[in-house]
Amino acid sequence: MPRSQAVEVPTTLASSYARAFGAEGGAWLAALPALAREFLDRWELERDGEPGSGEASLVLPVLRADGTRAVLKLQMPRQETTAAVIGLRTWNGGGMVRLLDHDPGSGAMLLERLDGARTLASVEDDDVAMGILAGLQARLVAVRAPQGLLGLGDIATEMVGRVPEAVAALADRDDRRLLRAWASAVAELAGEPGDRLLHWDLHYDNVLAAEREPWLAIDPEPLAGDPGFDLWPALDSRWEDVVAKGGTGRVVRRRFDLLTEALGLDRARAAGWTLGRLLQNALWDIDDGATALAPASIDLAKALPRG
Repeated sequence: MPRSQAVEVPTTLASSYARAFGAEGGAWLAALPALAREFLDRWELERDGEPGSGEASLVLPVLRADGTRAVLKLQMPRQETTAAVIGLRTWNGGGMVRLLDHDPGSGAMLLERLDGARTLASVEDDDVAMGILAGLQARLVAVRAPQGLLGLGDIATEMVGRVPEAVAALADRDDRRLLRAWASAVAELAGEPGDRLLHWDLHYDNVLAAEREPWLAIDPEPLAGDPGFDLWPALDSRWEDVVAKGGTGRVVRRRFDLLTEALGLDRARAAGWTLGRLLQNALWDIDDGATALAPASIDLAKALPRG
């Protein structure tokens, strides 16, 4: 597949950028094919498969000049892009996909290639899958966060400050009570926000099969904070399947036990910070016009240990 082959923007990526970034996103997408050609040439890469995309990035499978398989990842430069590079460099491949090259101006990244067709969601036994994820997460949060990242303390303070206005947007009295309770849990913990390097979005679909190790994490959104704040994506993994099979409380408690044990966390603090993630999600939903808490968040909160 020649290096010069035209790069088409996937419709899913175009739709995502239109929703999230408006005219700015449209302008970046219009320039994306030329940007891809620029880095294929600059880094001497050959196309090696069909393009893929996530919510915010175009991913091109490529071959380096020495024949090494890699992926070229292109996304609009943002704070999250800069944070991802800081995290990838700090982890340096320890439980995480390895960063091979990076262009600060454009945000372009060259990453080692993993098996994008095989995520951790393909492992049917939930205890096995969660054990793998927990082992990776324990390695990631063992690293102290470097300078330059957003801190959980600032996030917690901002969230708690927004609660009075958010409560007024909720139609149901029980939802308002829950949101206040989640905010109270965060307020109690905000004075000790932690200093670990968090992935912030580690769930089954962000763990891929690899060659260097059996499984590696991808797509970090690095943050400095308490590892308890990093549990929710794992607890929520494959949620529709969990609901379909019944026993959501049992599954959440089992996952929580596996995660807190692997990471060596205080269970009460971890539960409190998990409520913080539910609070964060609720505030984002309210920003988007929601007038009720998500049922999945309510169910998950009920399953967490008390005290």
